[in-house]
Amino acid sequence: MGLSLRNLPFPLRALFSSFLTMIGVGYLAAIAYLFLVDVAPHQAKGQGLIEGIGEKYHGVPTRLEKALRGPMADRIGSQDKDRIFAWIAGGAKSEGYEAIKPVLEANCITCHRANSGLRKPNGQPLPSFESFDAMSRLIEIDTGPTIAQLAKVSHVHLFGISIIFFLTGCIIALSETAAWFRTLLIVTPYAAILADVGAWWLTKFEAVFAWIVVTGGALMGLALASQILVALWEMWLARSSSPLRSAG
Repeated sequence: MGLSLRNLPFPLRALFSSFLTMIGVGYLAAIAYLFLVDVAPHQAKGQGLIEGIGEKYHGVPTRLEKALRGPMADRIGSQDKDRIFAWIAGGAKSEGYEAIKPVLEANCITCHRANSGLRKPNGQPLPSFESFDAMSRLIEIDTGPTIAQLAKVSHVHLFGISIIFFLTGCIIALSETAAWFRTLLIVTPYAAILADVGAWWLTKFEAVFAWIVVTGGALMGLALASQILVALWEMWLARSSSPLRSAG
């Protein structure tokens, strides 16, 4: 019989097991970090995972846009709202404020003016729409990470995670499971990381692709867990041929 996980010398089993254990702990730490940074803050705002990931890469609508698509949607006609949305999409620049000011004056400024005396449910006064400067906090634009930032994070993840899966793949290649099963465990993480990182770029332009980010990450985690568990089982616990063991 050739070299396999079941007949490795004890020092190699100890080395491989230590490495796989640390990789597993590191992955759990990464999941905890992602939960604290990407999931919990959005849950606190009543958002789901997909919506939160979409905002992370695609950006967050301005407060004005949120209001006009939500509680204030019936206060302005659809054509006038489209004019405001087009202004926001164009960067909400000061020179464009005068073009949409008549819409605001006709529909909004009765309430949204300085010293109107009207307040939000939380007790804060309603923001003024009377000037561009007064509206500045309502039209702050968050378009998510820049292309340069995405390129930086993408190449770090692709290089780093590819090396990790090369090492775990070398270990699982020594498994006595069926060749198709080993190949699946080796190739799947690479497909998953390509889907995950590629979806960052897609989500940058269309938030709907956030589900691919989540799916790719979940598939990568499942593949890594399978690699670790199968390898540890064969090195320390397996005593007889596994149902997945290759014939011959």
